[in-house]
Amino acid sequence: MPAQNGRDLLIRVDMLGDGTFQTIAGLRATRISFNAETVDVTSLESTGGWRELLSGAGVKTAAISGSGVFKDEGTDERARQIFFDGEIPDFQVIIPDFGTIAGAFQVTALEYAGSYNGEASYELSLASAGALSFVAV
Repeated sequence: MPAQNGRDLLIRVDMLGDGTFQTIAGLRATRISFNAETVDVTSLESTGGWRELLSGAGVKTAAISGSGVFKDEGTDERARQIFFDGEIPDFQVIIPDFGTIAGAFQVTALEYAGSYNGEASYELSLASAGALSFVAV
């Protein structure tokens, strides 16, 4: 696979709760990470005292983060609404030449910043709130 443009990794939000997704505007950096907790089943019978893990057990999570500048009033307002109303809407993450990850996420952090001689910026953090789906390109 050839190198991909980072700007093509998109975070999209269900704007109205009807499956109408729109890219969150102004993002300059985006990231998604997947994690799985381990369940240790090591015992005195474990070969050589090496740790053993239980296959398929543990909690799986995904986290999304992004940072950028204000570009679109609609998606900025939707992100604020999701946070303050405690909603858990569907999001999509488009990973170029890989696929789309979709599912419910909660906005866990919404940060705003600005410097005297620069643009106002924001950071957004999301945590998975249910099973995720993946559709390959």
